[in-house]
Amino acid sequence: QLYILLVPLALNKNRMHTIQIAGVPEHFNYPWQLGIESGKFADAGIDLRWANVPEGTGRLCDMLRNGETDAAVILTEGVIKDIIAGNDCSIVQVFVETPLLWGIHVAAGSPYNAVEDLIDRTVAISRFGSGSHLMAIVNAKQMGWPPESLKYEVVNTIEGASATLTNGQADYFMWERFMTKPLVDKGIFRHLEDCPTPWPSFVIAVRNDVLQQQQVIDTMLRVINEISETIKERPTLEAELAERYGQKVEDISEWLSKTEWSQQKLTREAFEKVQHQLFDIGIIDRKTTFENATG
Repeated sequence: QLYILLVPLALNKNRMHTIQIAGVPEHFNYPWQLGIESGKFADAGIDLRWANVPEGTGRLCDMLRNGETDAAVILTEGVIKDIIAGNDCSIVQVFVETPLLWGIHVAAGSPYNAVEDLIDRTVAISRFGSGSHLMAIVNAKQMGWPPESLKYEVVNTIEGASATLTNGQADYFMWERFMTKPLVDKGIFRHLEDCPTPWPSFVIAVRNDVLQQQQVIDTMLRVINEISETIKERPTLEAELAERYGQKVEDISEWLSKTEWSQQKLTREAFEKVQHQLFDIGIIDRKTTFENATG
């Protein structure tokens, strides 16, 4: 009787496999920067080329659709919405398991002191289909406001939001609380409260044609998972993150206490929960299968 042992093949170290990957320039993605700068991807035969995309999820979805990137670290709700809308990519893994804390911000000099004051006000969003857009709808539903009554001002980036709220073209802006904290500290924004996502915050999505290079993608995931699994053991991590992302060490410490990276695939149960919630609040008007979203 013949037994065949199947083992993962190692990439040919004499040939570098290029992967273009994109994500927001935020502390969640520091493990990718560490992997590139330490040479761990290169040592595994991967020429990982990272693109910072400050415009966020809507732009990342466009890049996947247009072939501008092979992969993206992207908000769960945004990519599920875009896969249903025809984006030919798949979620290969959860990257950050914990919810994203969306801070609700107003201009420092604005008259608004509570989220209730923002009914019928204009919300700044990076672009339609972005997390700031989708979470404005989530917040409206939680507040009992009809989402169809929301008024939007597209601002592209957090810098655009800063200018737009300051000059009064929009009234509030939702963005990750800790990345927005420096603008609060500078007296540009005031933070009213948080609206956490009711699902894991970030996943890794890969174009389906790129997934044909399964061995390359598996190697990329192995490397990033080794880094993210041990990153909190770095004794200088808080100082590194504070310096790189313009944060206070105490804010980074609080953020790290609320953040867990993941090395696991998205489960069917988690996918269905997210999809059901998106459908329930009207962000999507139809559903797709787990297999279609995860390859």
